[in-house]
Amino acid sequence: MKFVLASGSPRRRDILKGAGYDFEILTADLDETLPQGIRPEEAVLCLAQLKGDAVSKKTDLTVVSADTVVALDGRILGKPGNMSDAFDMLSALSGKTHSVFTGVCIQNADKKVKFYEQTLVEFYSLSEKEIYDYILTKEPMDKAGAYGIQGLGALLVKRINGDYLNVVGLPLARLSRELKKFGI
Repeated sequence: MKFVLASGSPRRRDILKGAGYDFEILTADLDETLPQGIRPEEAVLCLAQLKGDAVSKKTDLTVVSADTVVALDGRILGKPGNMSDAFDMLSALSGKTHSVFTGVCIQNADKKVKFYEQTLVEFYSLSEKEIYDYILTKEPMDKAGAYGIQGLGALLVKRINGDYLNVVGLPLARLSRELKKFGI
């Protein structure tokens, strides 16, 4: 059964294609500004639902929406605005364990289910040169927390505890179980 992915993320698209799902992509242009002090798990659920609600108005199919954030000590690290932001984020993550939260909302005319997954990611201690060299690849510039674990950012990661694909942007194992409840 076909569904709609309410995301333009190529990483989410690739995860679902790799799992053999039949889906189409519809996105909504939303203001993703979060209230100050919102907890990361609340933020991802809120944004996933906003995206899903907006796209569900455009289709009769079941809609899957998601949002991912990186959090260090409860503080959300968004996408870097420039190279200096990326350096600051990567420096803060160096030698520490942070959390990656992905919120997912699945909805159709009959029901709505929301959940989030949390994965702990530990970085190696990074030298300034390692950080600058990584930033120069430009990979960090469109990624939450200024790194992509599915790319060169994997070289920064000492270990993870949890779902790897959650860090990439979509907790596939949990999602597949929830989609079954929707007949997908």
